[in-house]
Amino acid sequence: MEQIRVLKQPVISEKSFASADNGKYVFMVAKEATKIEIAQSVEKAFKVHVLSVNTVIVKGKVKRFGKTFGRRKDYKKAVVMIKKDEKIEDFKGI
Repeated sequence: MEQIRVLKQPVISEKSFASADNGKYVFMVAKEATKIEIAQSVEKAFKVHVLSVNTVIVKGKVKRFGKTFGRRKDYKKAVVMIKKDEKIEDFKGI
């Protein structure tokens, strides 16, 4: 898989910004991406050393639109842990 298509966007939430202080960064990634591809993409894009990658497939919420019900799309989320002395500066600026 191409390196550019693996990482979609960072997850912007209070919990993800709090974990960024401990060296853990959260990204939305392509569903078919593996942990190895995610690690390589983060290392190449941000010039850091990845220690571990944890992934989870988040199920889409059921939402109501008037009388009918719809469902948001499922997506894959990756929690990437980097070396203690390194940081991803672009992540904080969002």
